[in-house]
Amino acid sequence: MKLRYTLPALADLDDILGYIEGKSPQGAARVKSRIQMTVTLLLQHPFIGARTDDPAIRRMLTLPYPYAVLYEATDDELIVHAVRHTSRKPI
Repeated sequence: MKLRYTLPALADLDDILGYIEGKSPQGAARVKSRIQMTVTLLLQHPFIGARTDDPAIRRMLTLPYPYAVLYEATDDELIVHAVRHTSRKPI
């Protein structure tokens, strides 16, 4: 299965990691690692994420960190649409 990040998802990651890195470079590395682990898990099991109001979009949390990966799984591709802090308004 191929992995693709949309431009908004890449911007989300840049914003999240840039903000955390300003306070704690080690913390940013841990959050980045957890997000990468979550996406790797989704590549192996694309339908484990919770359904959202949009039937094409699923959501997977990056516990213990308060972020959610919003993605779409097709037959041959995993498309990450957003990475959001869970306290933010859903997209």
